[in-house]
Amino acid sequence: MLSKTMSVVAMTAVAPILWGTTYITSTTLLIGGHPLLTATVRALPAGILLLLIGRRLPRGSWWWKSAALGALNIGGFFAFLFIAADRLPGGVAAVVGGIQPLLVAVLASRVLAEKLTGRVVAAGVAGVIGVALIVLRAAGGLDAIGIVAALLGAVSMALGVVLTKVWASEHPPLVVTAWQLAAGGIVLAALTAAFEPLPAQPPTLTNLAGYTYLSLIGTALAYALWFRGIAALPTRVPAFLGLLSPVVALAIGGLAAHETLTPAQVVGVALVFASVVTVIGGAARHGVRREPQEPCP
Repeated sequence: MLSKTMSVVAMTAVAPILWGTTYITSTTLLIGGHPLLTATVRALPAGILLLLIGRRLPRGSWWWKSAALGALNIGGFFAFLFIAADRLPGGVAAVVGGIQPLLVAVLASRVLAEKLTGRVVAAGVAGVIGVALIVLRAAGGLDAIGIVAALLGAVSMALGVVLTKVWASEHPPLVVTAWQLAAGGIVLAALTAAFEPLPAQPPTLTNLAGYTYLSLIGTALAYALWFRGIAALPTRVPAFLGLLSPVVALAIGGLAAHETLTPAQVVGVALVFASVVTVIGGAARHGVRREPQEPCP
């Protein structure tokens, strides 16, 4: 049972590892200055692909549930994230978003009756401090709209994660992932059409390669693994694994720039790993839930 749990944890951890490659992909391969377009291209094609694989459309109440979860986990979260990143100094949005694991743990204790211990709370606080040490840089004043957007993004995905656990237990994770990405992608496409002009120049082959990677690997594969972990594990475990994303981004950025870690960053990485290991250790004692199996029509 322990090996099965750790196998699911390891596969779920692949998702934030892949998300950690988003920054380098966006800054080196994609068209700059079009965050909503990038978010749309990430989500909508990935959702359509997984719909073709899963071959199952929502039925009954799942039409509005998919729309709600897609808006919370994908559409709203991506939109708030990009607003925050655009208006806040480097790393501040990531630090505010770092409260998400703690929000998930609190919500899960109320909605799903998952036990909220002092150990989990301490791990959540340590995770936020660790992310802050990793990403924060000296910067000017903070923008109120950016802070609110970052907080709303964290709340949006925390609520979406918990509601996914509540609503999706009777459906295979791949199907639930497809519905959410498609619904969230539609929301983002509408926002893009309303608020963001299209690029003046057509995409290059490099741009197309970047968008393909971001959609297929960084989104379709990553979210399929992520929602599989949410279905099988206590919700706090995937949420805390999300703290690995800034660590991966730091490692990639450091390798690309041939930079060494500062002492503060070393401490930050240690705190993040300690936070994640603390929560995983508690989950390993409870095992994993068997995934639902539904025949495809």
